[in-house]
Parts: sequence; structure tokens; C-alpha cells
Amino acid sequence: MKINTYNAWMLAVLFLVTACGMNDGEKFIFEQAKVEKIVKIAPDDADSPQCSVSLNIHYATAENGPERASQLNDKIERKFLAMTGLDMQQAVDSFANKYTRDYVQYYAPLYREDRKDEQKRSWYEYHYVIETDVQDGQKGVVVYLATLDYYEGGAHGINQQFAMNFDQRTGHVYQLSDLFVPGYEQRLAHYLEKALCEKTGAKNKAGLQEMGYLFSMDMFAPENFIMRDETITFLYNPYEIAPYALGKTELTLSWSELEDIKK
Repeated sequence: MKINTYNAWMLAVLFLVTACGMNDGEKFIFEQAKVEKIVKIAPDDADSPQCSVSLNIHYATAENGPERASQLNDKIERKFLAMTGLDMQQAVDSFANKYTRDYVQYYAPLYREDRKDEQKRSWYEYHYVIETDVQDGQKGVVVYLATLDYYEGGAHGINQQFAMNFDQRTGHVYQLSDLFVPGYEQRLAHYLEKALCEKTGAKNKAGLQEMGYLFSMDMFAPENFIMRDETITFLYNPYEIAPYALGKTELTLSWSELEDIKK
């Protein structure tokens, strides 16, 4: 069947439009890089303390376009593994190997001195766990969530949550300066302190301080937030605005109440 010139031109335009849409704005495709590693602090002691590392890291595949995937994955590696330039499976393997190797190197000599003291045994039971998740955020935004749980001696372990908001088209990570006008900091902190009062039932900052919040710091907006269509949620980890006993704090503001500082 013969295709006339007009139909051929329309097919070419349709192909170009479709191709541009797929390369520029489609959702990221993610896979997971995983590693589980357990090392005893004293291999010759069957009951010796051990260090366990468990990592489950989502990463963008090459199907997203090599440049777009590389930009996103580099940010994930830098933030959660303090590495760059490796593919994600290499990165998680390298992290687990280094973490357990350092554990044995630095703490085995101390354990040999303390091994007869049963009360000190728990000091050497280390673990390091990262679990990640990917969610739809505000239109055109991918929310990357990571939960970090670790124990490295001391009175208790640490549990933290982190969020990054990726532009679905470019892989850019949004910062607060991308969302709000210059000089937004004080006004945004005011809205957040008001939200914390509403959440806790406190009347003012003095009331918050009686509960343990903002005892030695002023309210601030962290670069740890989740962008949704109608709201933005700020995540505060233990010790950031409250003591460990009060745990993590989430404060959600609607975009509509931030109109005066929103870009």
C-alpha cells in the first residue's frame, strides 16, 4: 500500500512526539541492590558478638536513559553510602565489606579486653540497616524514602528517616530554595512552630520547651521533606528538635497556607 507524503509526515511527527515524551518525562524505573553480611568480632569464639549489615537500596535503571539514571543514582550513593562512580550493587557490596572490616579492625582489640565482662558484651553487637522505598509525590515528582537504623555501641540505637524529591523529567533533587522565595526561612519556621504547637497541644514555644521540644534551639525547616500535591511534610529525626525519647517528628503544611513565600 502506498503512503502519501502527508501521511508519512504525520507519522514522523507522531513518532518524534512520542519519543520525546518517553525520554523526557516518563516515570523512573527502579530496581533494588541488596546485600546481607554478618561478621563475628572474634571468629575463634562461637558466642562472640557480631556485626550485621543489611542494605536494600532502590536505584534507577539504565532504561531511564543513562544520563538521567546516573544523575539520580549518584545522589543516592553520595547521601546514603558516601560513595560515587560505582554501579549500585558494587556500592552496597563495598559499603558492607568496609563497614564489617572496620568493625573487626577497630573493636576486636577492645572486645578481647572486655570479653570476660558479660555486661559489656551488648556494646559490641553492631548492626547497620538501610531500607528504601519509592513513592509518587507531587505531580512530576518522585519521592525517595530511606529508613536508617543502626547501633554502634552506647545507650541505644539510632533510627532515622530521610526523603529526597526528584524531578521526574530531569532527576534534579529539589531543595527548599527551589520552592520558596529568598528570605523564606524565618516565615517558614514560624509556620512550622505553629504546626508543632497544634500537634502537641502547646500554646507557645515555652509550652513546647516544657514538653522537651526546642529546648536548646530555634525552629527551622530541614532539607528533609516530602512533596505532595496538596501538602509538604517535614521530617525531623531524633535530637533535631527534641530529645531521643520523643522520637521522630513529622509536620505537614498545606501549600495554600504557604502562598506568601511560595515561588
